[in-house]
Amino acid sequence: MSDRHLPERFLSLLVVLALHAAALYGLWSLRLLPTTLAAATLFVDFIAPPAPRKAAEPWRPAAAPRPRAVEQPPPRQLVAETPAIAATDYVAPPPPVNPAPVVEAPSMPAPVPVGPVSISSELAVACPQRTAPAYPSLSRRLGETGKVVLRVELDEQGLVATARVETASGYERLDQAALAAVKTWRCNPPRRNGQPVRAVARQPFHFVLQGN
Repeated sequence: MSDRHLPERFLSLLVVLALHAAALYGLWSLRLLPTTLAAATLFVDFIAPPAPRKAAEPWRPAAAPRPRAVEQPPPRQLVAETPAIAATDYVAPPPPVNPAPVVEAPSMPAPVPVGPVSISSELAVACPQRTAPAYPSLSRRLGETGKVVLRVELDEQGLVATARVETASGYERLDQAALAAVKTWRCNPPRRNGQPVRAVARQPFHFVLQGN
């Protein structure tokens, strides 16, 4: 820039300053500019613009509520509490324990003897109807004597079932005469549990000749 233009620019600046000063004075004189004391503090609130609305989400069915886990209560232990007994309390003695009844085994019936009953006495004692044997005439003439012992078995009616010579006399005629006589006897059979049973007995016979 040349030096010849400096005065002109300076003059222009002065003119501008003068105009501004005149304007300020005019405004102050008209009370258009507030003084420092009359000036009020202004507060400006910043209002944010409204947020943009979101697009509506598509409708979805509400999920079923998940079942809540039911907490199991801890197992309770049953404890029998024994009541405290003071020293002065009376404690009844426990009732006597009755012993268990002794169950006796059923008595087994005595085994029934098998076979006829043996009569210890002579058979003639149990036979109200009996006859003595006839002495054979030939044995009389020949003088035959002796003792015969017979074994006799009775049935349940008291009749002679069987008879045999247990001890012979030594003479056949005497033995046969004794067997023939005993088979005609009627006897009372012994009883077992109230019932008549068979029996066995011995019966002796003495053949003796009188007047010899």
